Amino acid sequence: MYMEEMNQFKVFAGSKGEALAQRVCDELGCQLGKVRIDRFSDGEFCTYFEESVRGQSVYLVQSTCPSSDNLMELLLMIDAAKRASAYKVIAVIPYFGWARQDRKDKPRVSIGAKLVANMLQTAGADRVITVDLHADQIQGFFDIPVDHIYGSNVLAPYIASLNLKKLIVASPDVGGSKRASNFAKKLHVMTDREVPMVICYKNRPDFNKVSEIRVLGDVYGKDVVIFDDIADTAGTLCKAAEVMKEGGAKSVRAVVTHGVLSGNACQRIEESALEELICTDSLPVDPQCCSKLHIETLAVSIAHTIRAIQSHTSVSETNVK
Repeated sequence: MYMEEMNQFKVFAGSKGEALAQRVCDELGCQLGKVRIDRFSDGEFCTYFEESVRGQSVYLVQSTCPSSDNLMELLLMIDAAKRASAYKVIAVIPYFGWARQDRKDKPRVSIGAKLVANMLQTAGADRVITVDLHADQIQGFFDIPVDHIYGSNVLAPYIASLNLKKLIVASPDVGGSKRASNFAKKLHVMTDREVPMVICYKNRPDFNKVSEIRVLGDVYGKDVVIFDDIADTAGTLCKAAEVMKEGGAKSVRAVVTHGVLSGNACQRIEESALEELICTDSLPVDPQCCSKLHIETLAVSIAHTIRAIQSHTSVSETNVK
């Protein structure tokens, strides 16, 4: 029965998910399905499957990062799979775009994460697999099951392997302190020694701009690992690394799940006080863009989740914070 259920699924990828989807298929021992995207001269495009999905559980791997074409690709693939009589359609969204718009924090602003959740469900998604949402409560925006994978499961082993003697974890802001605390606890278990934590206080006058950062805690002589979910322009990470080095830190590394790295982020990291930026392959990042970049794959975690769903076993047993 187990093998029969495992055979009743197919994995497909959108434009932003091809490389990771192939790694997932390698882990699962299956072929990546064929899907085609045709574009019109005005920018409109359509998607269709080049093989049957009737009666199959269909896993669609696509990060919904801007531009909005990536989200639209996923929505069209979901719709196409439902119309082709797929049994279940599971959206595998390693990077959930618009997640930073998770609440109404000023007048007359949209809640983009809720809107995207509604769109995915309207298109016909039966389930969502995603990695390190910007805010855990976004899971509540869905009325379908959400399997939330934690990037720390693949990032923490790398940091532990470095055997840093005076390891300390830093949160780049107050809002990320819980995330950083969970990472410190995981490192504590893996290294069998206490891993302290410090917090950065930052003043952000506008989007993607940081005017001031202060470190709350002692970093002198420490090997600092800044842990966050997203590196977009990398301004916060680089500024924090500079402040910590000025405070006497022995070394500073940044660990993030999603390496968005927009604008001149790669150059900023290259010229910064950071020893390394470690991220996952939730987004297709070019490892050659920066000599300080180290990428860990999510393929094993996603493959485990797919196996668990197909065999009706627990996803959470190995997916702990």
